[in-house]
Amino acid sequence: MENTLYHKTIKSLILFLILGICTYTNAQTIDSSKNEYHFSGSISTTNNGISFIPTFSLGKPAAIFNLSLGGKKISFEPEFRVSLEGKPWSMILWWRYKLLNDDKFKFTIGGHPALSFKSVVADVAGIQTTTIQAQRYLAGELSTNYSLSKDVSVGTYYLYSRGIESNSTQNTHFLTLNSSFSNIKLSEKVALRFSPQVYYLKMDTKDGFFVSSSLTLSKKNSPISISGLINKVIRTDINTKQFVWNASVAYSFNNKFSKK
Repeated sequence: MENTLYHKTIKSLILFLILGICTYTNAQTIDSSKNEYHFSGSISTTNNGISFIPTFSLGKPAAIFNLSLGGKKISFEPEFRVSLEGKPWSMILWWRYKLLNDDKFKFTIGGHPALSFKSVVADVAGIQTTTIQAQRYLAGELSTNYSLSKDVSVGTYYLYSRGIESNSTQNTHFLTLNSSFSNIKLSEKVALRFSPQVYYLKMDTKDGFFVSSSLTLSKKNSPISISGLINKVIRTDINTKQFVWNASVAYSFNNKFSKK
């Protein structure tokens, strides 16, 4: 049973990686008229791997790898998450397209295949064994952002996710109203970014309203940042904790290059 599960998981990983690479290659072809490209990302560790969608929460210390490759319009943005014990948490292969991207208003659409991993106890030949179970998802998103000033913006975000396995959540709707207050100076070199949001979450027949907020501390010209996140239930019948929080340390990079 464990070998069968392992082989299915590996096949899904290979399939999703090929899809992501093909999407990125196609994006480069479509975006060939644009000479500027980017390769950016971040590596972070957290004391508590949480997600706004409870299905994807880990609840343990974790490492998160975010990457972004692309041009001015299209980008391939994979996310890899693992527990600090070395077990896989989730893998999300985003591709995103900027429909509008001016100084004031931004409108982005995106989609991804994803794998979510869970440790489950199974009876193998009469012996209780812990195995890793993978569940597959397909999702799409719509994101808007409007800049009120250089450092203040508001936006909306909608995500729909479809579970492939019959024992997973089949239909997830996630809708947020968010804002960001950046470059809050504590000194000449140290600044804060404050990002509160309220959101509605529906998972099959259950739903709820929540509020969350993140606070990020960064130093000028330093790739290291420290952040904290809190998430609180307003009203819900979804099986989730009433209040969760985490703290994270991240290393970020951003490289740009041109095609000659």
